[in-house]
Amino acid sequence: MLTSTYIHMPRIGAAVEKKIWSNGIRTWDEFMENHDCLLIPPSKKDMIMTGIRDSVEPLEARDFEFFAKSLPSSEHWRAFREFSDKVAYVDIETTGLSPGSSFITVVGIYDGKEARTFVKGIDLDDIVDIFPKYEYLVTFNGARFDLPFIKREFPEIEFNQLHADLMYPLRRIKLTGGLKKIECDLGISRAEETVGISGFDAVRLWHQYERGDEEALDLLLKYNREDIVNLKTIIDLTLPRFIENKFSQ
Repeated sequence: MLTSTYIHMPRIGAAVEKKIWSNGIRTWDEFMENHDCLLIPPSKKDMIMTGIRDSVEPLEARDFEFFAKSLPSSEHWRAFREFSDKVAYVDIETTGLSPGSSFITVVGIYDGKEARTFVKGIDLDDIVDIFPKYEYLVTFNGARFDLPFIKREFPEIEFNQLHADLMYPLRRIKLTGGLKKIECDLGISRAEETVGISGFDAVRLWHQYERGDEEALDLLLKYNREDIVNLKTIIDLTLPRFIENKFSQ
């Protein structure tokens, strides 16, 4: 989808982008070959051709920061396929909803192969060195919750990556509600031990662990791992629908 995208280019908006698509032109290469048939001002065509040339080199160089800065944050999902080999699916557990009065207990990071959980008082500080290894982040409600929480406790983490907060593109394809509801809607199941566990239960499990219950921590970590692994399943299932919905608007 990234090579069908024009809205990251200076002075090119959604209306022009849709007009290009409506003429059957879906890729940058197709635009360069067929721009003469488009009924848009020559000045706009020149801007787009310049924008394409200015975008090809960063894409080939895997300059994720270029696209993170130039794409609207709500459209970062468009770059998923191009950067998904260096992706982190991220979910956190906390003692409450406010970064000002609560703290992180667990950060889960899944790279598509290995799920790792970092625990307060054990190895949570390791995330400072872990996050810069990734070019793309996937969360659910992470723009409002997970990333601000992490940034407050670890201000040295830049978060300069592309970031797809799936809550928003999922809404556009009529998948609404919390993560667990959307999993059910998509037919994604959870382990028997974690079915029905909520964020509030995660707080309770952490407090049980603080009182010496190691099994409570084991269950909390299993719950968190399912969250991050399921994020990959969700985007794998829905990305084609995101793309179809965008082209049909």
